[in-house]
Parts: sequence; C-alpha cells; structure tokens
Amino acid sequence: MPKIDRLLELMARLRDPKSGCPWDLEQSFATIAPYTIEEAYEVDDAIRREAWLELRDELGDLLLQVVFHAQMAREAGLFGFDDVVDAISEKLVRRHPNVFGDARVETAAEQSRAWEAHKASERAARGAGGLDEVPRALPALLQAAKLARRAERAGVPSAPPDAREDDAARALGDRLFALAQRAATSGLDPEAALRDACERFRARHAGA
Repeated sequence: MPKIDRLLELMARLRDPKSGCPWDLEQSFATIAPYTIEEAYEVDDAIRREAWLELRDELGDLLLQVVFHAQMAREAGLFGFDDVVDAISEKLVRRHPNVFGDARVETAAEQSRAWEAHKASERAARGAGGLDEVPRALPALLQAAKLARRAERAGVPSAPPDAREDDAARALGDRLFALAQRAATSGLDPEAALRDACERFRARHAGA
C-alpha cells in the first residue's frame, strides 16, 4: 500500500462514525483551521532554526492537516484528497509554461512576474480579484503588506494614515499600516523585518 494511502486510511478510521475518535469526530473545517495555521508556523520555525529532523515531523503534522480537511470534504460530498492533488498538479503545469510548455523565462524575477500574471488572469476568469482576495486570517502585518502590494499592482493610490489622535488604537493601527505599506512597496518584507528585530532584542536582553 502506498504510504499516502495508509495515512488516508488512518484519517478515515479516526472519523468513522461508529469506531472513530470522539475528538476527531467533533471537528469541523472551522475548528481545524487554527491548527492548520499553527502547524504552518511550526514548519517555518523549524526551517529558521535549521532543525531538520523537527522539520520532518512538522511537515508530517502539516500534511495531516491537509488530509483532515480532505476527509471532511469527502464526507460532505465536496471533494476528495485526489481532487486536491489534481488541482495543485494542474495549477503547477498551468503556471509554469516555461517548464511544461514552450514559454521562455530566464530569471527568477521574470518567473515571479509571470506567476503573478497567471494568478491575476485566473482571478479575472472566475470573477474574483481586488483587495478582498487577501485573506483576513493572515497575521495583521503580513495582511497589510499583501494589501499594499495588491493595491500597488491595481493602481490604487496610496493614502496617508487616517488617524484620529484621540483614538490611540486607531492612530497606532494606521501608522503600522503605513509602515507595512512603505516596506512592501519598497520590496521589503515587514514581517521578516519585525521578526529580525525581535531576535535582536532577545539577543541583547538574553537572560532577562
């Protein structure tokens, strides 16, 4: 039996209405989603620490999240794991005509531009697009950066912070958004920059 089939079978047994695990049976897309996000961050953390054996385990945990969602979707008659695999395989081929077709792309920068162009055409084809395509579940700083980049590509004019000085939280939020916007439109990653600042702060005050 292929190893992925064993994992799919284990997940199906965990969700079996008669003999499955009570906790797994109680879960839904909404309740599992936070675990999916958490596992993605743990993958990122293992990579940053170059903890390769931990990365192996964390990738397994993240794969379990995909299998869990796919199993719940199969039960609901929405789609199955094979459909997930087919969808991403087709997307990879579609977005890499330079590899799987006769298009020419010479540099990583050109590939990034081509990728964004393909994504934009796919959004237009399904009548989607615009700022609402940026997931609201993203961390706020990352969300702000993606909104800024999407707005820049769409030609949306940059607006100064709309802060009321008598509303400290709103004023702070607008200033943080302005910083994220400035970073993103300058080709910088504000999330990475702030993470680096956190690490430097920890190093300066180790033992505190």
